[in-house]
This record gives sequence, structure tokens and C-alpha cells, in this order.
Amino acid sequence: MNESQAKCNDMPYFIITNNSPKKSKAVPLSEKYTLSIEEASQYFGIGHVRLRSIIHANPNADFLLMKGNRLQIKRKKFEKFIDDVSVI
Repeated sequence: MNESQAKCNDMPYFIITNNSPKKSKAVPLSEKYTLSIEEASQYFGIGHVRLRSIIHANPNADFLLMKGNRLQIKRKKFEKFIDDVSVI
């Protein structure tokens, strides 16, 4: 064993398991900054196919955000977009 392996093995470590007493709570959709297509569909009551067609028609809209290869919808900006249109 070389010196760097010995230092690494002497370092403290933590194991995170599902049985951890500290569990994360789900954030309500109304408090999220961005929503996935599925979440936006639930929140706004618009079908995911219709949401995708809105996104396709507005590719440079300010309510869109790419998070890696995932499309996210900025909730408040999409709310303003919906307020400004008369037909969805």
C-alpha cells in the first residue's frame, strides 16, 4: 500500500442510507422554482402533449430552462405567460 492509499483509508467517511433518521421532505409544486413537464402538467392542469406543443411553438421563451438534457419550466414566468394568452 502506498502513502496516498493509507491517507485515504484513514479519512472519516459517511454512509447515507434510506434508513437515515433525517429524511428529506418533498417540496410542494407551488413552492418549486422550476417544474418538469409532468409536474407542470399537474400544476397547471394542461396535458403534457399540449405543454410540449406550447414549448415547441415558443422555443426561445423566457419560461424555459435546460437543466442538463432535461427541460424545465420556470413556474412563475409560465404563470405570467398563461395570464397573457387567451387560448391554450
